[in-house]
Amino acid sequence: MTADLIDGKALAADLRARVADAAAAFETACGRKPCLRVLLVGDHPASQAYVRSKERAAHRSGLDSTVERLSAETGQAALLARIAALNADGGVDGILVQLPLPARIDPEAVIAAIDPAKDVDGFHPVNAGRLMTGLGTPLVPCTPYGCLLLIRKALGTASLAGRTAFVLGRSNIVGKPLALLLLAADATVTIGHSRTADPACLARRADILVAAAGRPHLVGADWVKPGAVIIDVGINRIPTEDGKGRLVGDVDIASVRPIAGSVTPVPGGVGPMTIAVLLRNTVLAAAARNGVSIADPAEGL
Repeated sequence: MTADLIDGKALAADLRARVADAAAAFETACGRKPCLRVLLVGDHPASQAYVRSKERAAHRSGLDSTVERLSAETGQAALLARIAALNADGGVDGILVQLPLPARIDPEAVIAAIDPAKDVDGFHPVNAGRLMTGLGTPLVPCTPYGCLLLIRKALGTASLAGRTAFVLGRSNIVGKPLALLLLAADATVTIGHSRTADPACLARRADILVAAAGRPHLVGADWVKPGAVIIDVGINRIPTEDGKGRLVGDVDIASVRPIAGSVTPVPGGVGPMTIAVLLRNTVLAAAARNGVSIADPAEGL
């Protein structure tokens, strides 16, 4: 047996096409496109590349998207003032502040300053609380929701109910919200982290294994239950002889493929889904703010 590769690029393309349909319906109803504003502080190379990808994808899906590039010297007060102005702008539906921020700026204060109804990253305490309590919000963190869609794609028509899941990583960005999403889908979830004793033992019991530890090739064959679905969230650059380096995940894909049922590659797995879900969140935020009835583009994927 060789595990199937879960094609995140193809699933993301499907979702973006559905977002484009929803954006067109919104524009017909409101006379304008759903509007996303991205704030980028400084010139962090990875962040620059990432926001360019977001902007291109947003335009292709029919969104009005602009990146506001602020100097590296921008202080917290100035950034909070800009967020306040975007909060007050009725023509702006989604606000995203690209992380990481310069060390002098408190990211928690910045996230908390965003209007929860425009928080398309899904990080605001109000949206996090709604996810935690099960009250429901369409504005969930993008990478975890993308992982959930990939898991559903791998399982096909099978339900997550009763399945065991092991999430390796407890960050507020991926691990915790993904565990909550899996719980909401009636999976039985265990979270592992840097202080977990024998995480490989716990992983071997899981029907669904999510690796979000940030350690290259940590997960090998001895971590995997036969037939398991493996979602690799890790993005690690390792050195190569040419000096350019290459991207690898947290999973040693060559060693797990003879055992697992399906696995996401790196790159081409989780990454494309993150941007596609951001666009989905923006369209849903626009619809909710303006009283427009639009089906969730992710429904049925």
